[in-house]
Amino acid sequence: MTAPVFVVGHFDAGPAGRYVLDGAEGRHAVSVKRLRPGEDVVLTDGHGRWAECVVVAAEGKDRLVVHMDSIAEEPEETPRITVVQALPKGDRGELAVETMTETGVDAIVPWSAARCVTQWRGERGVKALGKWRATARESGKQARRVRFPDIAEPMTTKQVTALLARADLAAVLHEDRDYPSEPLATAELPTSGEIVLVVGPEGGIAPEELDQFTGAGAKAYRLGRSVLRTSTAGTAAGALLLGRTGRWS
Repeated sequence: MTAPVFVVGHFDAGPAGRYVLDGAEGRHAVSVKRLRPGEDVVLTDGHGRWAECVVVAAEGKDRLVVHMDSIAEEPEETPRITVVQALPKGDRGELAVETMTETGVDAIVPWSAARCVTQWRGERGVKALGKWRATARESGKQARRVRFPDIAEPMTTKQVTALLARADLAAVLHEDRDYPSEPLATAELPTSGEIVLVVGPEGGIAPEELDQFTGAGAKAYRLGRSVLRTSTAGTAAGALLLGRTGRWS
């Protein structure tokens, strides 16, 4: 089994490489994971820097002492995969973030689409964004990632349009069988740069939104014969792209 991952704010080890993991992460390591001397752990900042460590001692209920040898940095993957996720209802937003993080997407953008039942406004929006970011952090640890996906500030349709205009591949998942679209499984993919994938809400992408996206150079794509829910479409499409780009090789 691969070593558990814990998030740290710095990599400043003491004499002889001694590093103390404390706070919430230390408590989880000592009281929940019950790590013991000799076991391996990975410390990361979630932005690509990481260190393999060996447990030296567990002190109290929330202090794990480890030996840190060296620090490495994982390069950013290419092509970068960004999923623009329309806001789902209830806790399905966290489900989408969780599974896309485990799959390996690089960035997730919350989008307030016209047909979204859920809208992030005021304090509710701040809390919801915080939940998405916390989910990405915990799911990144669970998936043994050392570079967690970026969870962007919510975007409007105009902002998403600008994001698509800059992409090396701009793809919009669209389930309307009467609208001309191509299979994502056969789309020509870039070998570098950024792929931006738009996942609409349960009610579908509004015609005026689709017009703006295609006007910015995006194309409509479909996944298959079945229509996936908005909370699972991004994960399925992300897995397809990760496999086709060779990032899962």
